[in-house]
Amino acid sequence: MTTDRKLKIIFGLLSVGLLTSLLFKLSNVPGGMILSGLFLGGMMIVGIILGCLLLTGIMRLLFKRTSFLAIFFITTTISFIAFHYQLYSPTLTIKVPNGYKGEINLVLSNVDENILTVDSNGIGYLTEWTFNKTYTRPKVEQIDGKNLDAYLIGFNPSTFFGKRKSCCIGKREVHSLSFKIGTKPDMNDEYFPGRNFTEILDTNKAKPIKLDTY
Repeated sequence: MTTDRKLKIIFGLLSVGLLTSLLFKLSNVPGGMILSGLFLGGMMIVGIILGCLLLTGIMRLLFKRTSFLAIFFITTTISFIAFHYQLYSPTLTIKVPNGYKGEINLVLSNVDENILTVDSNGIGYLTEWTFNKTYTRPKVEQIDGKNLDAYLIGFNPSTFFGKRKSCCIGKREVHSLSFKIGTKPDMNDEYFPGRNFTEILDTNKAKPIKLDTY
């Protein structure tokens, strides 16, 4: 078997596998406005494929001994891996006080490591990278180990977390990823009084954002 044929088989299989897993992942990615994550991601995939076709045509002039198809599969594989990274969302494991019910706020912070054991007010702290990348439903347990998945209530229909803003620390807003823990399992929604969480967080850990700039 020639080297070119091996390249086509290996990278062809990788490319198809990565594309399949991307389509599956996009079904769980939040969208924007009225468009689903799958639709927006599908448009990105079409753009990636068209870009790879153009790039392959250029690279074919430099690597004349390698077939167009082999180069195309290599470029799409690399591009799909990069897209996978862009879509990556960590699944957070959050610990809450025994019996806690109400809103959880994971605050955008200047901490070096995530603080996912929330305090008695339901406040935890996220690094900027984690705050910007996270959208998947977390795993939530009480300190005693009880799994609270059935009690979780998301704020946003297209993704689990809601992005909350609270004002102000030095004329700057504090942002958080938020959800609720209901009083009963399997509730679609439950009302809890709104709160200004800047009054109950550790201001030394928070990373405030200038108004209307985030």
